[in-house]
Amino acid sequence: MADKGDGRRRQAPARQRIRTLTHAALNADATVEQVEAILADLGQTLADLDSSTSSLDVTLERFNATITRIDELAPRLFGVVDRLEAIVGRVERIVSVGESVVAPLAATEHAVRGALNAVRKSTGL
Repeated sequence: MADKGDGRRRQAPARQRIRTLTHAALNADATVEQVEAILADLGQTLADLDSSTSSLDVTLERFNATITRIDELAPRLFGVVDRLEAIVGRVERIVSVGESVVAPLAATEHAVRGALNAVRKSTGL
């Protein structure tokens, strides 16, 4: 391209314009191929995401069913805990009565052992 001297450029010859247009077309073609490759990859990614989402939906449904069963089971568990607490209370009372019964026997045993030890010491056995 030659300069006319007044700051304007002459139009490029037809051959140069064709070359420029050819390069632009090749660049556009390469860009279209890149976009097509990206879209193909994106399609596969979306298919995988759809599969993952459907699996997640199934998992969430199972989780929801499990939570519902736990909610239904909770009142029965509370009943079992109440019955166990009552049983523990009764066992504690039985142990307390047993300790009360055994305490005099332990005191008697201790007194008898003390007496026997005193007799052994005095007789030298």
